[in-house]
Amino acid sequence: MFPSSAPHLTLPTRLRPHDLLRITDQGASEVLEGRFDHLLPDGGAWPTDERWSTRLHTDDDLDVWLISWVPDRSTELHDHAGSLGALTVLSGSLVEHRWAGVGLKRRRLEAGDQASFPLGWVHDVMRAPASIAPAPADELLTPTLSVHAYSPPLTAMSYYEVTDKSSLRRTRTELTDEPEGPSK
Repeated sequence: MFPSSAPHLTLPTRLRPHDLLRITDQGASEVLEGRFDHLLPDGGAWPTDERWSTRLHTDDDLDVWLISWVPDRSTELHDHAGSLGALTVLSGSLVEHRWAGVGLKRRRLEAGDQASFPLGWVHDVMRAPASIAPAPADELLTPTLSVHAYSPPLTAMSYYEVTDKSSLRRTRTELTDEPEGPSK
């Protein structure tokens, strides 16, 4: 199918995006079934000021995380260095802004939606507002939850800004094993 002179692409993991989507879907089911209740915040009180996360699984090939998202906290534009990733939204909604080569492209992910991100994917993720009108007071009590998988496990993330000339500029790289970077 490809000419023999085409370079061979070697991915840093044996897992593929469709594997990671299946894994996040399974993780979401297990969270909803209560399998990870022992890892949830004490008393079921979800943080309302900062994003919260807990590792559901880790091995040499894979990290799986449960993340709770709060309003008005962005991850910043970032990539996952040498890791592929995927997510499944359990509850609430997320907004993703991803670099599309000439600017940012927006998509909203609702409960049950999935997304995968290959090498080089640069995006910013945040909790989506429930509606255009002011949010009801109990919206903060209802978490937006998602399950994320990274393969190989995260070791670094690079952060970016969009320049005046509609190009992407890396601003820093951080070593990390935390999912989706710091809240801003």
